[in-house]
Amino acid sequence: MNLMKQLPGVLIPWHQANKRDLPWRTDPSPYHTWLSEIMLQQTRIEAVIPYYHRFLAELPTIADLADVSEERLLKLWEGLGYYSRARNLKKAAMAVMEQYGGNLPISFAELRALPGIGDYTAGAIASMAFGQPEPAVDGNVLRVVTRLTGDDGDIAMNATKKRITQLLREVYPVGSDAGDFTEGLMELGETICIPAGAPRCEECPARHLCVAYAQNLTQQLPVKSAKKERKIENKTLLLLHCNGMYGIRKRSDAGLLAGMWEFPWVAEPMTDKLKEKIAKTYYLDEAGVIPIGSATHIFTHIEWHMDGYVGTCTKPSENLIWVTPDQLIHEIALPTAFRYYKKWILDHKENM
Repeated sequence: MNLMKQLPGVLIPWHQANKRDLPWRTDPSPYHTWLSEIMLQQTRIEAVIPYYHRFLAELPTIADLADVSEERLLKLWEGLGYYSRARNLKKAAMAVMEQYGGNLPISFAELRALPGIGDYTAGAIASMAFGQPEPAVDGNVLRVVTRLTGDDGDIAMNATKKRITQLLREVYPVGSDAGDFTEGLMELGETICIPAGAPRCEECPARHLCVAYAQNLTQQLPVKSAKKERKIENKTLLLLHCNGMYGIRKRSDAGLLAGMWEFPWVAEPMTDKLKEKIAKTYYLDEAGVIPIGSATHIFTHIEWHMDGYVGTCTKPSENLIWVTPDQLIHEIALPTAFRYYKKWILDHKENM
C-alpha cells in the first residue's frame, strides 16, 4: 500500500492519544481556530497562549474584532510582531460581517479570499473547524512529508510545496478526522520530526513508513536553499522627554512596521555635529544627549543595531507626539524592536 495512504490511519490515533492541551483545541470554533493560526505564524506556541487569552477576553466575537479601533487592536497585539497580521485580521473580520453575516465561510476558496489568509491558514481553518479535506502545508508539514517520502525537492520552492500539497490532498480524510490529521501532521513536525538537531525517530509513529529513516537521510532532508544574509541597519535612537512626557512619532503607512509608533531616530552615528543638530531640532537643554545603551532587533530580512540616547527638551517639539510612561504601558503599541528603550523609560520614570 502507498505509504501516504497509510499515514492518516497511523497519525490520527497517535495525535488523539498524544495531543497537547492547547486553549484553541479546548473550544475549536472557527473564530478561535482562525485567530490561533494567525497568531502562531512565525511565533512560538508558548508565546502565543497569553496573547490568545487576552485577545479573546476583550474581543470574544468576530463582530467585536470588526469594530475594535486600530490603536486598541495593535495594543492587544503589542509584542507579537508582524503587525500586518493584526490589521488583516480586522479587515477580514469586517469582510466576514459584511459578506457572511459574521460567520467564517466554509470553503477553502472563500477563506483564501479573505485578507491575511493564505493557502496554509485557509487549509487549517477548513480542515480543523469545518472538517474539509484540505491540507495545511507549512514548514513543519513540508519537513515531515519530504522525510517520509524521501523527496529531495527544495522546500523553499513553490513547486515542492504544490507537489506535497497534492500528495496530501489525495489521502485526506473528511469530518473530524480531517482536523485530527492536520493537527497530527503539525504536532509531529513540532515535537518529533523537528527542524533543529536530530529528529526523535524512535518516538515517531510513522517511522516504519519513513524513507528518510530507512535510508538514514534524516539529516539530509528536507533540502532547503540558503537564506539571504540579513541587511544590517544602524540607528541612533532618541528618548526625548519634556515635563514627564516622551516624544514618539508614527512610521509611514508602507514598509516595515507600517503605521506603528516609534521613538525618533537617525540613520547615522552620534557625532558632535549630530548632537548640535538634535539640540536645535528638539530644543534640548544644555546637558544635550546622554548614552543609555545599545540594543539589537532581528527581523526576517533586516537587523537593527540601535544606540540609544536620552535628552531633556526645554519645550515639546511640534514634530513629535508627547505621551506619558503610563500611556506607553496602556495605550500606545510600540513594536518589540523598542522593548529595551521602553523598559528604560519605565525603570527611570520616577526620576524624569
